[in-house]
Amino acid sequence: MRTPIIAGNWKMNNTAKEGAALVEALKPLVKDAACDVVVCVPAIDIPAVAQAVQGSNIRLGAQNVHFAQKGAFTGEISADMLLEYGVQYVIIGHSERRQYFGETDETVNKRVLRALEAGLLPIVCVGETLSERETGKTEAVLLKSLTEGLKDVQSPEKLIIAYEPVWAIGTGKTATAEQANETIGYIRSVLAKLFSPAIAQTIRIQYGGSMNAGNCKQLMSMPEIDGGLIGGASLKPMDFSAIVHFDK
Repeated sequence: MRTPIIAGNWKMNNTAKEGAALVEALKPLVKDAACDVVVCVPAIDIPAVAQAVQGSNIRLGAQNVHFAQKGAFTGEISADMLLEYGVQYVIIGHSERRQYFGETDETVNKRVLRALEAGLLPIVCVGETLSERETGKTEAVLLKSLTEGLKDVQSPEKLIIAYEPVWAIGTGKTATAEQANETIGYIRSVLAKLFSPAIAQTIRIQYGGSMNAGNCKQLMSMPEIDGGLIGGASLKPMDFSAIVHFDK
């Protein structure tokens, strides 16, 4: 059995003070969660949130990591910088990083390899645009992203994959539970070919396209879906806790 994982992606929201307050409000709401609970926060919030999550079951994640250990990469954050504050998870290759900041499958791969080498757990994002889905290219897009993004990975059991249909992020649109399950099943079949069928069954795959308190139960009832990468709803303690407690 794969342990479900619900991860909040705060994106560029919350000052350090606001982030710490959000975590304090969240802690009593999720303390008895049957799933792994993660908050992926802006880099500048990490010290404050690291302190706020101490003694709780909430784990700390970052939203990006650079592939170099250190050097002349202005504005970037290294794995060692994240580890010093107790960061355990890191989102890599989010569609917004791909769209706005030039992230490619090649750079995703370099970041994934560095994260794993450093002991971080990567949440690797893949997904198709609306036009790609409508023209029947979903599987081709996912195959390319997974094959190139996970090249040379030696510890695939430490990966978390987030399927995020780009057309369902921040739009209020959501893939039906059946669509999401079918596509995530395809992702798992690719992982089976890249690694092995047994390993593919151990890798957790989240759905990351506007999962919220209203649709989480239906999505999480699907056999292939192991969690959610939550955007807007992760900024509201009651909404996020409702997703965390999808089984109740």
